[in-house]
Amino acid sequence: MEEYQRRSSTVEFDPMCDKDNPQIISFEDVSAAAYRIQSGIIKTPCVKSHMSSIFEMDIYLKNDFLQHTGSFKERGARNALILLSSEAKTRGVISASLGNHSQGLSYHAQQLNIPATVVMPNVAPIMKIQNCRSYGANVVIHGHDMKEAKYHAMTLAKERGLTYINGYDHPHIMAGQGTVGLEIVEQVPDVDAVIVPVGGGGLLAGVATAIKNIKPHVLIYGAETEKCPSMKMAIKHQQPVSVNIRSTLADGLAVPTVGYNAFKTSKSLMDRMITVNEDWIARAILRLVEQEKYVVEGGGAVGVAAIMAGLVPELVGKKVVCILSGGNIDTTILGRCLERGLAAEQRLVKFKVTVSDRPGGIAELCKLISSIGVSIKDIMQERAWVFGDIFSVRVKVVCETRGPEHLEELEKMITDTYKEWNFSRDCEEFDRNDRRLSTFSIDEVSN
Repeated sequence: MEEYQRRSSTVEFDPMCDKDNPQIISFEDVSAAAYRIQSGIIKTPCVKSHMSSIFEMDIYLKNDFLQHTGSFKERGARNALILLSSEAKTRGVISASLGNHSQGLSYHAQQLNIPATVVMPNVAPIMKIQNCRSYGANVVIHGHDMKEAKYHAMTLAKERGLTYINGYDHPHIMAGQGTVGLEIVEQVPDVDAVIVPVGGGGLLAGVATAIKNIKPHVLIYGAETEKCPSMKMAIKHQQPVSVNIRSTLADGLAVPTVGYNAFKTSKSLMDRMITVNEDWIARAILRLVEQEKYVVEGGGAVGVAAIMAGLVPELVGKKVVCILSGGNIDTTILGRCLERGLAAEQRLVKFKVTVSDRPGGIAELCKLISSIGVSIKDIMQERAWVFGDIFSVRVKVVCETRGPEHLEELEKMITDTYKEWNFSRDCEEFDRNDRRLSTFSIDEVSN
């Protein structure tokens, strides 16, 4: 057993991400990376959001999902690839990723004529796997999560003499990601706060390094999903620790342990960490589609979700930038997100009502519902399990409303007309009870 652990430790050791000697990147690293990658990276727009008036703050959206592969990950990947030695470029590179880093690495390796191998867990979105293959990378599907995929990638790196590039903790990766911060300061000179999605912590480390060196007063907030609060736990324990990953809409942020370099770099620069509930992420995805016409993945929407959930009231009246870090979301997952968002906003509701089974009974119900502008999405009848009146039928209805007030109007009409009814209150309970999403400062967690 000890021999196995020793071998595992040897395989997993990455000299560029040494937990005993973590590296802190500098502003000079970020500015040099900006010059280095400028010819191969899109300078994405940072535009004022239509949601600004709703939340009483000037919200700007940094649209880095507009990069060629749909993610900010390209920045770090290109920087790391360019800095490889000639020998390493000839041998090739390897990495493990849920998708966005793999795509960025594959695309830019192809552009720079460097052989690339990417290891992806079997939970990686199909679209991202196919994209990596289209960019010419050797794609290996292995493991059930990132931990297993990473171990396999590092094993292959040692066997084949490939250079392993960590997707979030490699210093060159972090420096490349930090160029997002340089662009934000240039595009919104009087910015007051920036909300950064957090998975492994590389983007947070890079952006915080860039912005805090130019404008120390700007607040840097990190936002992560409550299903994988790796940075929250790292702050609590004062070092990166492994957390259990649960299924999440923000699959790109599902990293069990934040990077040692990323944590060391960012812990003194970030002002607050926020954990976001999955339903708010779904709402944010929906809101971005409806109001901004943007298709953004769950990990890229966490900043908007934090604002929508009311977690940053101190930013009212301020200029706030949310980094929309990625737009690679499977169409099936997008559909589920939109439906969950509609349900969470009480715009998609379900209820049961017992009506007469005589001719015209259900037609009368439908006419009643449509009379107030509610749209029926689905309807199902139950006869065998209705007790009492043999001439009654229980009807399950899924319908679309304009929101809570419209739902109240529908409920009042149904309760005034029929004797037996039952409205699902899941969404309402969500609004009343689950709105309190955990937000904390660095000092609060430490204590």
